[in-house]
Amino acid sequence: MDALLTGLDRLLAGAGELDGRRFGVLAHGASLTADLEPIHLALARAGQTPSVLFAPEHGFYGVEQDMVPLGDQRDPWTGVTIRSLYGDHEASLRPAPEAFSDLELLLIDLQDIGCRYYTFAATAVWSAAVALEEGVEVWVLDRPNPLGGMAVEGNLRQPGFDSFVGAFALPVRHGLTLAELVLLEAERQGWAERPRIFALDGWRRGAIWPPLGRPWIAPSPNMPTFDTALVYPGSCLIEATELSEGRGTTRPFEWIGAPGLDARALAERLNDAALPGVRFVPTYFKPQYQKHAGRTCGGIEIVVTDGAAFRSFRTGVELLAALAELEPGVFAWRRDPYEFVSDRPAIDLLSGDSRLRRSLEGDEDLSDWIDSWSADESAFRDERRSILLYPEEP
Repeated sequence: MDALLTGLDRLLAGAGELDGRRFGVLAHGASLTADLEPIHLALARAGQTPSVLFAPEHGFYGVEQDMVPLGDQRDPWTGVTIRSLYGDHEASLRPAPEAFSDLELLLIDLQDIGCRYYTFAATAVWSAAVALEEGVEVWVLDRPNPLGGMAVEGNLRQPGFDSFVGAFALPVRHGLTLAELVLLEAERQGWAERPRIFALDGWRRGAIWPPLGRPWIAPSPNMPTFDTALVYPGSCLIEATELSEGRGTTRPFEWIGAPGLDARALAERLNDAALPGVRFVPTYFKPQYQKHAGRTCGGIEIVVTDGAAFRSFRTGVELLAALAELEPGVFAWRRDPYEFVSDRPAIDLLSGDSRLRRSLEGDEDLSDWIDSWSADESAFRDERRSILLYPEEP
């Protein structure tokens, strides 16, 4: 594979374009150059210090856990104000127009992981839309989709199930880079102005993260490794239950369990299903915070044996089905609000539909819903074709 250049690397090669412009930067801790320099420091070294930094969920440095409201801060290295775009109620997750009113230009550089739930894409699209409406130019600095750009998996989010974790009608694994996702929503919503894209150089659509030759830098606190990103589209569904998804441990989203759960029976049930590219190891773990903090949980470790064959979302659905069948005394849906939403079940927000929940509650046939994904996947492939920045591969 050719040496990879991200949108940030390409911008810095012609940083003089920023001369005299008052600009802001929406970024986070994974927004690094090829030499692993943070974006705002690299820009300052090039003589282009941002006027303001914008932080998505988890903060500019990724120090906060999920669903922790953030206030404005000041960057300790440059003295530049860091303005939070993640507040304490649902409406606060959409940027206010005045956030960009003093700017000429907004740079967006966020490392997404290619999953519908991951909230950076919503913040990027909503910020771009608001900034452009305010007459602020927007440049999107693209980064690779770590899960690759070919695999598409899962149902489309249905109308009425939109939220911060389902902002757009996408399959769970959409196979788009962040810039492509912004372009797709610009096309869908009919934006009068479009962002400028600094595309990747040296990225093939079929490439997943390991061959890219870049170290993995956690884009959020519970995404410490590429293996985590690989299982996340499926195991994130556990957030909609009272079981632990492994937050508060060294294996978030790879360890799933709860106190009193029969780890061996669950692992055997899942391994007997012969799901492609994955095995399940019975284990025990103790979260240090969040669900079941300080309590020993029985559960499983999700071990991907073949990343190309592995279907993460299908695996997560099968995991929920096994838990509901084997552990009715342990399995329960989340009771607390999810991303500040309390009028709809968290599982409906994540699955983008009520059919998964209704199937596990015995009202529908789960296999019928799973079979329906192929039509959604095909329709989405057709729709996205016109905005792809990087060609599809055979």
